Amino acid sequence: MNSRLLLLAFWLIQFCFFNPVSAQPITSAQIDQLADRTLKAFQVPGLAVAVVKDGKVIHAKGYGVRSLKSNQKVDGNTLFGIASNSKAFTAAALGILIDEGKMTWDDKVIDYIPEFRLYNAYVTEEFTVRDLLTHRSGLGLGAGDLMFFPDSSDFTLKDVIHNLRYLKQVSGFRTKYDYDNLLYMVAGEVVKRVSGQSWEEFVETRIMQPLQMEASRGSFSRLPKSQSNLIDAHAVIDGKLQVIKRGTLDVGNSAGGIYSSINDLSKWVIMQLNGGKYGDGLSKTLFSKTVQDEMWTPQTIIPVRNPGPYNTHFSS
Repeated sequence: MNSRLLLLAFWLIQFCFFNPVSAQPITSAQIDQLADRTLKAFQVPGLAVAVVKDGKVIHAKGYGVRSLKSNQKVDGNTLFGIASNSKAFTAAALGILIDEGKMTWDDKVIDYIPEFRLYNAYVTEEFTVRDLLTHRSGLGLGAGDLMFFPDSSDFTLKDVIHNLRYLKQVSGFRTKYDYDNLLYMVAGEVVKRVSGQSWEEFVETRIMQPLQMEASRGSFSRLPKSQSNLIDAHAVIDGKLQVIKRGTLDVGNSAGGIYSSINDLSKWVIMQLNGGKYGDGLSKTLFSKTVQDEMWTPQTIIPVRNPGPYNTHFSS
């Protein structure tokens, strides 16, 4: 649910400000109306939307409720599991270490994790840090995800890394896009081995704290016990939306574990729009423009079936 809502928010912003049919910027009242319709259309109890324009937040608001049990309202500080948006933080963490000269994008993974093995020996030897992030390993869509989903599994990260060697490639190495989670878990382990900090500690101290993302954490388990402004997990069961057990498996944090709010994520977005700079007068740098350019450069081309509403002829 959470990643779907965040993607919806990004789509909303894109539509509002770049739709060629609409010459006028969307108003906050119109965003309110669209958000209210969205709650019904997607059968979710609550969502939050932030719009950044010219380096400033011009709209930040919660809609609906955090939980159908409590009926407490969503606001700009309500924490959501941001799911796979966490992957961008993993890439940024590696970028920071690259800026520090401790590694490069094209270092071999086995140089940092000697026990790392894939089914094909050649692929194992050639697999780089860049390959961990670009969904082109040759593994099929969602390969191995049953090791961490559903939430009742008890695989450790050590188990995940070991078991990668038993997953056969279904396409040629670096030839095809197939979305992947497990290799982002491996990328989080690279962060740990290079920095000496856990992925969660690194992301919190080197990204969230500098950006003053004060309520955000690398996982649900790291939230203060006093934190109550967060969503419950919900799903539609037998046609009815209801609260379900929260998924809290820490093994996948570097692939999808972060909890954050729109007020905090807006700071992350503004930093990205400013090329890695932040703070008063953009006097501080989280990562270099060189690193950011690499993170925003297409790495894996995805075939486009049709040009779409914006006449787009490429995807990556």
